[in-house]
Amino acid sequence: MYISYAAIQFTTYRSITLLLHRIFGDRTIPKSVESFVAGAGAGATATASTYPLDLLRTRFAAQGTNRVYSSLRQAVSNIRRDEGAKGFFRGLGPGLAQIVPFMGLFFAIYEQLRLPLGKLDLPFGSGDATAGVVASVVAKTGVFPLDLVRKRIQVQGPTRESYVYKDIPRYDLGATKAIRMIVEREGVRGLYRGLTVSLFKAAPASAVTIWTYERVLGLLVGSTETKEA
Repeated sequence: MYISYAAIQFTTYRSITLLLHRIFGDRTIPKSVESFVAGAGAGATATASTYPLDLLRTRFAAQGTNRVYSSLRQAVSNIRRDEGAKGFFRGLGPGLAQIVPFMGLFFAIYEQLRLPLGKLDLPFGSGDATAGVVASVVAKTGVFPLDLVRKRIQVQGPTRESYVYKDIPRYDLGATKAIRMIVEREGVRGLYRGLTVSLFKAAPASAVTIWTYERVLGLLVGSTETKEA
């Protein structure tokens, strides 16, 4: 999932950025707006394209000792049989509602911080990584409630009571109703359950991804320029 997601995300981000340049030409739009639009589009495209894999990952992670699915093949077969094709996209709505502002904010903040931090004398040229960490923490915190709702909706369906967390509430009326139910039962803090752990994962992951992306992109561009010269 991550390999496919990253490939689609960065390809789409670059393509949308170039498309905006062609559309607006000399009428330059603010860099932050350009980054937000390109990031939001890239996030939406990558999420929709790889969503069935994301759903499978969440369901496998939610299994306990008594396994609901013994293999990936069985999981795909059972979901298709019991829930139909729509079952693979359960929770896609809140997933897109979360990823569009998340990736938009992430790339907008990252592009604003990348150049200033890049001028600092940081070890291993880690200005890119630092910008990625800040962007990830701010964006993730802002949209975390939708991410939490997405994961809870992903484990709905006929196997809901078979997971290790057997008290998962039933959400049948969409993301808005789910958010209302969480606030009523768990308070506003319930919308941020697991945020700290999520940030510990997202921040270093974003730092490594961005640092690697910039370095590989630089190598590819440099190689192309050398061949053309």
